[in-house]
Amino acid sequence: MKKAIFTCVCMFIASMVMAQVSKQEKQVLLDLYTATNGLAWNVQWDLEKPVDTWYGITVENNNVTGINLLFNNLNGVLPSSLGNLKNLKKLELSFNPVSGAIPSELGNLSKLEVLAINGTAVSGNIPESLGRLSNLKQLHLSSNQLSGTVPESLGELRKIEIFNVFDNDLYGTLPQGLASCPNLTELMVAENNFTNPDDFSVILLSNSGAKIDLLNNSPQLEPTQSIIAIERDESED
Repeated sequence: MKKAIFTCVCMFIASMVMAQVSKQEKQVLLDLYTATNGLAWNVQWDLEKPVDTWYGITVENNNVTGINLLFNNLNGVLPSSLGNLKNLKKLELSFNPVSGAIPSELGNLSKLEVLAINGTAVSGNIPESLGRLSNLKQLHLSSNQLSGTVPESLGELRKIEIFNVFDNDLYGTLPQGLASCPNLTELMVAENNFTNPDDFSVILLSNSGAKIDLLNNSPQLEPTQSIIAIERDESED
C-alpha cells in the first residue's frame, strides 16, 4: 500500500514538473515570434525547449504572465492574438522596430498591470479598448508615431499610477477621468499638442503626498516627501 501511494506521489510530482502552458498560449507566443521576425531577434527562442525557458517569458502556474523583450530587435506588426493571453500581467516591448497599430485586442488582458511600448514605430490611434484594463498600473507609450486624441475611456483606469504618452502626435484634451484616479503620480504628456495638461497639476501634487495650499498655489512639502512634476512643452510658455 505504501509503495502504491509513493508511486502515485512520484507520478503527480513528475506531471507537475512536465506541465506546460496551454497550446493556445504557446501559439500566441509563436505568432509573436513569426510576426516580428524572431530569427533576427538579438536573443532568439529555442522553439524545441519548454516555453518557460524562452528568453523574456515568465510562466506561473502554467500560464504566461510576463513578456519582457526590451531591446530585442522585434521587427514587424504586433499580432492581435496577444489579446488571448488572459493571465498576462506585464507586456514590455519597448525599443524595438515594431510598426503598425497597437492591437485593440490588448484591451482583453484584464490582468495586465504594465503595458510598455516605448520608442517604437507603432502608429495610428491609441485603442479605446485599453480603457478596459481595470488592473493597469503603468501605461508607457512614449516616443512613437501615435496620432489623434486620447480616448476618454482611459480615464476609467482607476489603478493607473504612471500615464506616459510623451513625444507622439497626439492632440486635444486629456481624459478628465484621469484627474480623479487616486493613484496617479506621473503624467508624462509633453511633446504632444494637448490643451489641458495643467489641469492635472493639483491631483498629481495631492497623490504624491504634498500638502497643498489652494489659496497660495504653493505646495508645502515635508522633508521626506517628493513631487513628480508634470512635463510640459516649453514652447507653450
